[in-house]
Parts: sequence; C-alpha cells; structure tokens
Amino acid sequence: MSQPTHSSRRILLPVRQWFIVFTLLLALFLSLIPLGHAIGIPDWVALVLAFWSVREPLRVGMGAAFVLGVLMDVAAGSVMGQHALAYLLLTYGASSLSRRVLWFPLGQQALHILPMLLATQIVMVVTRLVGGADFPGFGYFLGSFTGALLWYPLTFVLLLPQYQPIEKDENRPI
Repeated sequence: MSQPTHSSRRILLPVRQWFIVFTLLLALFLSLIPLGHAIGIPDWVALVLAFWSVREPLRVGMGAAFVLGVLMDVAAGSVMGQHALAYLLLTYGASSLSRRVLWFPLGQQALHILPMLLATQIVMVVTRLVGGADFPGFGYFLGSFTGALLWYPLTFVLLLPQYQPIEKDENRPI
C-alpha cells in the first residue's frame, strides 16, 4: 500500500476546555506585563481570542470575549467597555468567518486575521477618542501586523497538545 503524499498524517484530538481557558488566561497575563509604550506588541488577548474563535467557535464565544474585555478594561484603566466592545466584534467576525478561514493555509489565514485585528484596534482607538483621549499615533497599529505574523507559530503552539501521536496500528482503518 502506498504512503499518502501529504506531509502530515496526524489526527487532531478534540481540544479540552481547560486548555482553552488556560491559554486565554495566559494571554491576559501577557497583556498585563508592563512594557511601557513599546510599539509592535500584539494584543495577546485579541490574538488568542481570534484563534479560538476561528478554531472552536462553539466553545469560545461572545461571553468569553466580553468577560476578557472587561478584565482588560479594568486592568489597563481604559475607558470602560473599550476592550469589551472590540473583543465582541472580533469574536463575532472570527466565528462568522471561521469555516472560510480554515480552508486556507496558515499564511493566508493570517491575511484573513489581519483585518480583524486592525478593526479591533480601530474600535479601541475610536472609543478612546470619543472619550476625549489623544490619538496614539500610527505606530499603535503595528501590533496588528505583528499579531498576523505570529499567527503561523501561534497555531502550532496552541494545537500541539491536540496532536495524536503517530502510532502504527494495522487494525485501525484510520
């Protein structure tokens, strides 16, 4: 019998809910690390939330986005609802387009995620401007591009626990 020509013969196991919660809390922790006004740092919560909204739209939804957004608003001392609104819209867009995005290879998935991350940041800036704050500058939007570049390695890291080990079992048809 001939070997398949594709590169991976692994099967993904179903993701465990505790792992999704752990990665979202880790992203929240990474977003709370004080880095000053460093430009190009992605919004980790938005990136991981977009990933799970694309991969598991029935498990990670609007409730998780709202709770994480309120936590980020409180932690960052920003306008109340700024992150919550942006994350709600991101989750809605990512879960609506999840079936389409997953058809593409990872590089093209990143090109689908980039406008969603940019829209998230635009919503945050507009909310901030309505509240009377100053425009943060165009360097603020570099985080979306960094997030899109990190989509490829982030996918491998977050899917790593789900990979089933390659075992040769001649009695299994799959």
